Amino acid sequence: MSIMRNILMRMFGRPQGAPGSLGGIVMARTNAACGAWVTELLEIGPDESVLEVGFGPGVVIQRLSKLAAHVAGIDPSQEMVEQARAWIANAIESSCVDPRRGSVESLPFNNDTFDKAMAINSMQVWPDAVAGLREIRRVMRSGGRIAVGFTPYSRQRSEGLTETLIADGFTDAHILEKDKDFCALAIRP
Repeated sequence: MSIMRNILMRMFGRPQGAPGSLGGIVMARTNAACGAWVTELLEIGPDESVLEVGFGPGVVIQRLSKLAAHVAGIDPSQEMVEQARAWIANAIESSCVDPRRGSVESLPFNNDTFDKAMAINSMQVWPDAVAGLREIRRVMRSGGRIAVGFTPYSRQRSEGLTETLIADGFTDAHILEKDKDFCALAIRP
């Protein structure tokens, strides 16, 4: 792994230490608008349960906590879990938010738990995107919606995303674009 790639992974892919703290600050600013847009696309109801995968510093999970009855999140970085917990301390105290450290390939939630699921700029760094999507589908309720959003900083391409979602058991997959951001939306049958 090149030195630059290693630094970028420590800042953004799997944030760790001082570079991860700085990466969290950057992500809070660069992902906020895309996160707000993707949240709107999901049309979250006040009695719904939502999962955010790769919640980073907690900006989007804080927004979700104001819309849903319950929000859970998973992030592989202890640095991001700590930043998110500080950012959303009041929501955690009220028990409506549950941010955890963990991997998308092995979600610590029961089958059929969530009405909606989302990820912003994280799928491109999942160790196994196919396994991650299958695991998200497992914890979603039938009829639930998934949204996977990306900013240009992710370097993710939209080509093939709908096919990947369909191959992993989702239906009605399509791509929406706004400015330079894009989002893949689908339904869990």
